Amino acid sequence: MSETQREYAANYRRPPVHTRFQKGRSGNPRGRPAQNLPALLAAALNEKVTVTENGERRQITKREAVIAQLVDRSAAAELRATKMLIDMLRDIERRGEPPAAAKSPFSPTDKEVVQQLIARLRRNMCNGCPWAARRCGPDGRADGLDAETTGQTPSAP
Repeated sequence: MSETQREYAANYRRPPVHTRFQKGRSGNPRGRPAQNLPALLAAALNEKVTVTENGERRQITKREAVIAQLVDRSAAAELRATKMLIDMLRDIERRGEPPAAAKSPFSPTDKEVVQQLIARLRRNMCNGCPWAARRCGPDGRADGLDAETTGQTPSAP
């Protein structure tokens, strides 16, 4: 075999020349991808550490350890820890609050229609029921229940 053929022969552990890394160029031109600060902080806080509590060893995340230390120091009347804890609680409460009570989607007219529907259903349920005779008046209306929705006075029992 000639010298040029041996140079360009693609064999085991000898890839073709055109696919090899060129001299002076990196194999990873963009470099390692940089992580942003929140991602780095989350990764560091989610690492596990071994803690001994009451003579028992257990693994918890660094996030849990930091919170436990903050609460312990706050309980020991350390003012800075107490202020940090109160600020964290306020922030959590502010985020967790439901939005302001939304205005009722039903108008007064809608409420009146619903009340009339309920009254009609009660009348239909009362007709023909033996136990309803005691509960309903002679016209089939429930005593006092429909009077407020229809505007009529309730029938006498």
